[in-house]
Amino acid sequence: MSSEAAPQVPVPKGRINAAFKQLRLMHWVMAACYVVVFIVGVLMAHAPIDPVRANFYTFHRSMGALTIALLTARIFFLQQVWWRKFIRQRPKMTGAWLRGVLLHTALYVFMIIVPLSGFFLSNSFRSGVVSFFWLVTLPDLFPQNAEVVGLARSLHFWLVYTFFAFVLVHLLEQRKFVQSQWRRFTKASRKAV
Repeated sequence: MSSEAAPQVPVPKGRINAAFKQLRLMHWVMAACYVVVFIVGVLMAHAPIDPVRANFYTFHRSMGALTIALLTARIFFLQQVWWRKFIRQRPKMTGAWLRGVLLHTALYVFMIIVPLSGFFLSNSFRSGVVSFFWLVTLPDLFPQNAEVVGLARSLHFWLVYTFFAFVLVHLLEQRKFVQSQWRRFTKASRKAV
């Protein structure tokens, strides 16, 4: 045996820090919120006009307001992660990096304009109609204007489905992660049964 010690391989420093963990948590909380708001939106659009439908609308609008608040916190955490990540070293601006930045920029834009278009629709229809989980009425962001309700409805509808398409593109970009999580989930499900 040689008396020489084995060469030390440097262990790369992980990117998991407090801000990154908060950003990742916010990602999944917001993803769950968007799934809920989308499903409730589809249900309320097809529900008969009765008090149940009104509750769907209130819940849908509340979730939209919640996503805007969560997005504000998410952007704060994202800036912390970017600062720590890129303060010492600029990113390698490859085609893949640029595609990722453009896709995520589009997703963030949709996370802002989809709820705002919902506020535009609600406020155009009636003033003082957006409450936050039946607790407090939120101030109007747009004036009541019956003439633009049709435009607001179409705008919100098409923005929602375009956002949904971008989310599907994001899932395709992250297919390895999605597949690994699916395998993990199905394996755990089989063990539970």
